[in-house]
This record gives sequence, C-alpha cells and structure tokens, in this order.
Amino acid sequence: MMLVAVLAACGGGSGTDGGGTSHAGGTSDSGHARPAGQAAVSGLRDGVRHQPRRTAEGTRPHYVKKCGTATKRVRHTKRSKGRTRTWYTTRTVRDCDRVRRGTETYTRVVRPERWCVRLDDVGGRTSRDDVWYRVRPADYSRVHEAADHAKVTFEPLARGC
Repeated sequence: MMLVAVLAACGGGSGTDGGGTSHAGGTSDSGHARPAGQAAVSGLRDGVRHQPRRTAEGTRPHYVKKCGTATKRVRHTKRSKGRTRTWYTTRTVRDCDRVRRGTETYTRVVRPERWCVRLDDVGGRTSRDDVWYRVRPADYSRVHEAADHAKVTFEPLARGC
C-alpha cells in the first residue's frame, strides 16, 4: 500500500510541464495514450494527409421477439403415512423466442479517421526522408499550419499512414 501511495504521488500531476508539452509517459488533451516506448520525433515538415472516416452500408438479419402461450403438465406428489398421492394440473406458460423477420441496414466503419504527417530528416538524420506518422488531430492542425520544411516536433500515435 505504501509503495502504491509513493508511486502515485511521484507520478501524479497534470501530465504537462510549465511549457504545456506532454511528459514522455503521459496522455494528451484528446485522451489518446501514446504507445509504450514511442518518444517524440522531430524533423522537417514534408506533407500532411487527412483520411476521412470511410463507411459502408451493410445489411444484417433482423430479429424480433415472438411470444406465445403454451400449456405445461405439472406433476404434484404428496406423501403421508406410507402412501403417495399423485395428481396432475395444467399451467399456462409464456414461451418467447427470437425469430428472424427480414433484414435491417446499418452503417459500418470500413476505415477510421486518420491524421498523418510526413517528415524529412527525422531525428536530424538526412538519410531518413519521407517517413509517415499518425498523429492526434491537435498535432495535425499545428503541423498543417507550419511552413514547408519547417522543423516540427510531436508525439506520434503510430508509424505509417
């Protein structure tokens, strides 16, 4: 318990330093957590790409609840003084099933929305050009406003686009 309290006290806080940048293990304002071991990258802005969410209409079976009544034979038994007396009654019960009735249309997501940035000279190495990174929407808008071949730094969500 004591160890948990000490770690919470040391690692707590708002997740940002005075300059407003995120710490290496924190999350951004949009709530996306950065993958473990993924550090901030810097390079020269080469291009940006926004891929909108792609959806498609799909159909699936439509099920409805169908109920009916049925009768059930119930057996009753009474034992007294070595004798067993048995009698039967009928009880009405409700029986429900899911039954397929036609189809329904729905919208399915084929590709989620993505924001991507392409960098040159990644990490200051001139041999690493045209590397794509997926970024948060806030980072995308900041890089989009920057001039071509301006130095930018951000924390990517993933490599590739």
